[in-house]
Amino acid sequence: MIDDSVAPNSSVAGRIGAMVLRHLFLMRSSWPRVLELMYWPTIQMILWGFVTLYLLQHSTVIANAAGILVTAVLLWDVLFRGQLGFSLSFLEEIWSRNLGNLAVSPLRPHELLAALMVMSVLRTLVGILPATGLAILFYGVSVYELGLPLVAFFSCLLIMGWALGMLVSALILRVGQGAESVAWLAIFLLAPISSIYYPVAVLPEWLQWIAWCFPMTPTFEGMRAILIEGSFRPDLLVHALALNVVYLVIGAAVFLYSFRVARRHGLLLQQGE
Repeated sequence: MIDDSVAPNSSVAGRIGAMVLRHLFLMRSSWPRVLELMYWPTIQMILWGFVTLYLLQHSTVIANAAGILVTAVLLWDVLFRGQLGFSLSFLEEIWSRNLGNLAVSPLRPHELLAALMVMSVLRTLVGILPATGLAILFYGVSVYELGLPLVAFFSCLLIMGWALGMLVSALILRVGQGAESVAWLAIFLLAPISSIYYPVAVLPEWLQWIAWCFPMTPTFEGMRAILIEGSFRPDLLVHALALNVVYLVIGAAVFLYSFRVARRHGLLLQQGE
């Protein structure tokens, strides 16, 4: 409870200014907070700008494959939920101040990673399965019509979500809870070059080279090949799987290193609300 008599000589503007200054100092000391302010408007503008460009140039394609956008949204959510499911499960250990307990328990760091990946799968399935049913009910679009390639697409996107979740968790260990917002921001940073709603050819040529360095691009290109051309592209699947292996190894190595450094310096005991 705030007592109005604490500072009788201060003005209303002064007290308000002090609170504003307090939050400005907080923002200045946490670059993720500042990044978040600029992040969403920029990402939305870039993403939907490319979507608009694709629709203007290929309206007949969209008309002949009405389910492509709904399917893309559902598969994108696999990547998003996979990464967020991993990161949130890790954050819950931080919020409950349980990381220190885990560090001194028989649980090994790589076993912690395995548990977080299992939770990511469960969280993703809980979120995605009802959505796929509603897509069938409301729009007559079933992602299950993709057949066996759906399993491959799901796996590719989920593994990349794990890799990003590991990197985000490692950043939180290093920077602290000020980087929590990165758990929601990280995945959308890659959205414009992930070829979700439009083919990679819509991007500028220099950006296409960057897009092909991430497994999401061949995954969504493979999805469109099935929906529009009716053909399965094994070369795109191999491309995505190979990149997934690389990112998963990098993510695991960075997380395990950050966890080891944090435990050595006693940072695990300082994490929490």
